[in-house]
Amino acid sequence: MPIEPRLIVTGHSPQGDAVFVEDRRPESVTVQALPGADFYLLWGTADGEPRVGEKDAEPVLRPYFPGVGGSRALFLRWAAHSSEPEPVVDPADIASEVAAKLPGLLDPFEDDGDGMHTTDTIDYAICLEGELCLTLDNDAEKTLTPGTCVIQLGTRHAWHNKSDQPALMCYVQIGAVRV
Repeated sequence: MPIEPRLIVTGHSPQGDAVFVEDRRPESVTVQALPGADFYLLWGTADGEPRVGEKDAEPVLRPYFPGVGGSRALFLRWAAHSSEPEPVVDPADIASEVAAKLPGLLDPFEDDGDGMHTTDTIDYAICLEGELCLTLDNDAEKTLTPGTCVIQLGTRHAWHNKSDQPALMCYVQIGAVRV
């Protein structure tokens, strides 16, 4: 049975006690740029200095990638290779949809369409279900299986599901300064 993403958020009551302020199943976001994939945007923090203890804290979910000091947490269910729909061929249509739903998602991607990209983030990428291939420069590749955690330190990379089963990943992205 596939994992159903769930978000629980804690906070403080007016008296200062720790309480649960949210418990829900996040809706998925789909875009033609990544056919068959479901993005579950969970939580994010504003760029700059992280803070806790705010009353009525709200997540920052856009732009897709955080700036320096910001963060994003999401689940991404990758379609099985065998069930990926055919990509839409109108680049303007794809760009317009992504700009509306997941602004900034396409910014770090290279133009040749192979999925290679580089971000100014530290990413913790954890495989929860299925298998996902991570490709680096010179076609170096590792297959991630459940329980695998990749620490992505701003390197050029691409993700591909080459299996016949969906893959569920959890990504935590922290905006960083490139040196």
